[in-house]
Amino acid sequence: MDYNSIDTAIPTLGEATIPSPVQSKESRVWGQRFICDDERVIIDLDLKRLKERIAAGKEIPSFEKAGPRKKIYFDPSKLKCALVTCGGLCPGLNDIIRAIVLELYHCYGVKNIFGVQYGLQGFISKYGLDYIRLKPDVVADIHEMGGTILGASRGEQDIREIVSCLERDNIGILFMIGGDGTLRAADKIAEAVREKGLKISVIGVPKTIDNDIHLVARSFGFHTAVDIATTAIKAAHKEAEGYPNGIGLIKLMGRHSGFIAATTTLAQQDVNFTLIPEVDFDLEGPKGFLAALEKRLEERKHAVIVVAEGAGQKFFEGMEKIFDESGNAKPMDIGPFLKDKMTAYFKAKNIPINLKYIDPSYIIRSLPANSNDNVYCSYLGRDAVHAGMAGKTKLIVSRWNEEFVYVPMWVNASEEKPKQVDTNGKLWFSVLEATGQGSLRNE
Repeated sequence: MDYNSIDTAIPTLGEATIPSPVQSKESRVWGQRFICDDERVIIDLDLKRLKERIAAGKEIPSFEKAGPRKKIYFDPSKLKCALVTCGGLCPGLNDIIRAIVLELYHCYGVKNIFGVQYGLQGFISKYGLDYIRLKPDVVADIHEMGGTILGASRGEQDIREIVSCLERDNIGILFMIGGDGTLRAADKIAEAVREKGLKISVIGVPKTIDNDIHLVARSFGFHTAVDIATTAIKAAHKEAEGYPNGIGLIKLMGRHSGFIAATTTLAQQDVNFTLIPEVDFDLEGPKGFLAALEKRLEERKHAVIVVAEGAGQKFFEGMEKIFDESGNAKPMDIGPFLKDKMTAYFKAKNIPINLKYIDPSYIIRSLPANSNDNVYCSYLGRDAVHAGMAGKTKLIVSRWNEEFVYVPMWVNASEEKPKQVDTNGKLWFSVLEATGQGSLRNE
């Protein structure tokens, strides 16, 4: 992405004129420092490029810093807010809901907070879904549970009906928690709201366990996924060690990006081969994966393989693609494919193997967030509230260069290709060093 071409201005609904209650003497956070809109976080920290732009008299691209503003746009006593969770499950969804509700209720005094059931379906009349009234006692312990208390769904819904529902129910701030499809829908909703001249703020909290959203340094749930995936690797490693020519094969999440597979490999360095979507590999041939695996078994008598779900898709060329309810192409199942190929390869060579295949994906997605993600979610939720209360709209809350920032929603809505592992970067080179796997290409 060309950072220099990004328009980072954050739209607002109008002038914020109401003194924020966050620093009132009745507030529980007396002494809170307010953030000014002109406090910025530089996008690109490359010193050489910074010097070149300064020398040329060009503006330094930056994001607006997240946090509470001195003046707010909405009157908390009259405000109604709605929260919706969309797409697949992810550790931390309940943590985000909890953080938003507690911040609205206790720090801003907003009492009318509603949860929308089962994603965007909750706005559509034909589904007959009521709002869930969200108060501190309702969300007090939900961070200890996996999933989302609001439910979720996939698939497009009528934007006009969603906006009509928001208008009819006098919703002032809509918090949308979801992945790239959700953020695209949020951008369309915010644009439809603007076209109708409504004063509704739309705030996005980016969610993807794969950590593949542009201009989001880390998405919530990612650390939990890595944490739990290491357990699968430990199990696979012990299974592989326990038998002659033992092989442990673990499939992890990552349709387009191998961040979980790569990071988990480094977190539990018992892995000998890591296969990710960003790096091509061959199966057959003298330098292909199967030959490298055979050599590993000859030398060490066991092997552990981690494969991201989107790796090796070239082996399925010509097959009919499968799409989920949101219209996203689902990768073909590389795990069973590799298992069958390995089994056939060694059988043809009359080499006995003991292969164990582990797919912990749905266990990982549905579990509660760990303490690291719990803290991270609390930051994201609070900063989402600060943005909405100040009348900001069409933004997502992000972490960038060690600061929480507001990123224009259109940036992610317009990106077709997810963020991917830099195959010339430190993460991937560290994986290569840890596994010693080489290129696995015949070229």
